[in-house]
Amino acid sequence: MRKFALAALYTGLGLLANGASAQDMDALDALRLGDMRKLVLHSSATQGSDISFEAAEGGEGTLADFAGKWVVLNFWATWCAPCRVEMPQLSALQRDYGGDAFEVVTIATGRNMPQAMQAFFDEIGVDNLPLHRDPRQALARDFGVLGLPVTVILNPEGQEVARLQGEADWAAPEARAIIEALLAGS
Repeated sequence: MRKFALAALYTGLGLLANGASAQDMDALDALRLGDMRKLVLHSSATQGSDISFEAAEGGEGTLADFAGKWVVLNFWATWCAPCRVEMPQLSALQRDYGGDAFEVVTIATGRNMPQAMQAFFDEIGVDNLPLHRDPRQALARDFGVLGLPVTVILNPEGQEVARLQGEADWAAPEARAIIEALLAGS
């Protein structure tokens, strides 16, 4: 039964990746399992953001820097206990799927000093995610982020197609099925 549900989820999310209709999106709603039940799939893609953030490499970055890729955009902070749990799982997604078609983008929002951010990643064994910052919370506000963590899935055009408020198990088979379905449809 679980394999059937995952197959249905995979197939259904393939529709999302190919520009699903509102009716297709309604059908997908019933397929979300585990922590992914908290994932809100939008009936139509919504505008992303052009607000800049402090790039890990220095200077400013925008989400347009990731055009052409599916993006799992995670807003987090060094003081956020659930972020400590899910960040290694997001790191595993980047390790396993990151490349020309997919990227996990992490942005620390609020007062997070670069040294504290690096120490946070060092403590939890994350070495492949960016240390981008949004110190004035401008990008987070533009996305309507009210609490942390928040994870937003952006399509290759930079539009928001899904959102998950709070912690989720991004290492779970259901989460991986969603990512694989998105990538299969691109």
